[in-house]
Amino acid sequence: MPLPAPLLKLADVTKRYDAPGGSGALTVLNGVSLDVSTGESLAIVGPSGSGKSTLLQIMGTLDRPTSGSVMLDGQDLGALDESQLAAARNRQIGFVFQAHYLLPQCTVLENVLVPTLASREGAARAGAGDRAQHLLERVGLGGRVSHRPGELSGGERQRVAVVRALINQPQLLLADEPTGSLDGASALELGQLLIELNREEGVTLVVVTHALDLARRMGRILELKGGRLAQTH
Repeated sequence: MPLPAPLLKLADVTKRYDAPGGSGALTVLNGVSLDVSTGESLAIVGPSGSGKSTLLQIMGTLDRPTSGSVMLDGQDLGALDESQLAAARNRQIGFVFQAHYLLPQCTVLENVLVPTLASREGAARAGAGDRAQHLLERVGLGGRVSHRPGELSGGERQRVAVVRALINQPQLLLADEPTGSLDGASALELGQLLIELNREEGVTLVVVTHALDLARRMGRILELKGGRLAQTH
């Protein structure tokens, strides 16, 4: 029986930047190839400056590779124009960053619903309020829907950011140092929540992190070093 096609497939992805002062090009990613299966949880670790965030941004269509290809659910992302990429990003990908990027003037519920405003699917928008309420209750924030970010703890704000990332039922959830700004207890709680939602929502999870305790919760760990990915032991 043939294996199912990966949800996310990177083939020979290279990313170069012009070095300051015209001293040539800086290669951040050097021929990275990677298959990520539907429903998988994957951690990418590596030293600071190794290109982990750059790799995640390429996975999430926030940046384009210098060469190589990125396929998401069988679609070549390199063949899409900027408006098509934005639509794919909104529909298929959720993001969680180290900073929560919540709108301070909006309530928790309003923040969660922001990604639905760009949706062209009326039915999805119509059910978004119920889904938002369900997810907020799931992460322990059912009683905080009318609060504003300034009234929440750091861990609570990050949980709101996770719910916002999941509101459009994405296939792929990308998390860039999601516990980096949290204290130890809140970081452990958020890491456990990400794993539970990975299973419950069936969403494919890729986490970039310095936190080895978070990385070890994932089903697979890869290290980015010298612009290349390697399996850890």
